[in-house]
Amino acid sequence: MSAPPPLVVVLVATAGPLNLGAVARLCANFAVAQLRLVAPRCDPHDPQALRMAVHAQDYLRNAPVFPHLDAALQGCGRVAACSARIAPEPLPTAPPEQVMPWLLQPHPLPAALVWGREDHGLQNAELRRAGRLIRIATAPAYSSMNLSHAMAVVLAASRTAECPTPAAPPPCGAGLLTDLLEDAEALLLETGFLWPHTTVARMAKLETLLRRAEPSPAELALLRGMVRQLRWAARHGPTVTPQPES
Repeated sequence: MSAPPPLVVVLVATAGPLNLGAVARLCANFAVAQLRLVAPRCDPHDPQALRMAVHAQDYLRNAPVFPHLDAALQGCGRVAACSARIAPEPLPTAPPEQVMPWLLQPHPLPAALVWGREDHGLQNAELRRAGRLIRIATAPAYSSMNLSHAMAVVLAASRTAECPTPAAPPPCGAGLLTDLLEDAEALLLETGFLWPHTTVARMAKLETLLRRAEPSPAELALLRGMVRQLRWAARHGPTVTPQPES
């Protein structure tokens, strides 16, 4: 059986230095490959964060900082996100025991585990970057957990996950799929399938469909070639000889 991919933890707009420090310590506890920070609202070098990290301070010192989630997911393969609130339709959630085996299937690119803001979690557009959503089974009356406590539950599940070797080729990276969606949105706007006031809702459904399908790099190249050729034909007319792909 192949080894699972390296695991990357991505924190979006974390506000509390104590939370940052506790997460860094968890990264060391569970041998996380890297901690990535998206627009943090506190200094990762804050003395409170470093003190809370104990012997895992290097995770904070070496954590790259990104302006937005798409940038942080470049170079990653499968992506899972954790959400305490009801996910937007049509994004189903599952417990960590079901999601972590999927996330840690063998893949040439690192796997990403994404966490949102302490006060209101991840935005809908950020949730749609994930192929699977994790929801921890808590008491319905109080479902919100502390960031580091929730992460401990999920990372513990990763240690016991049985990760079968997939029969199909590994799916493409998260960033490549985002690039395809941008091309597809431009095509659908140019051809009138999308209108500005319907773009967000319809593209959200298309993104969910494609991320769930997990196209391989070859399949993605086919889809992107089709989209680019259709954009070219839409601009030059159907009677023009098609141009070869670049």
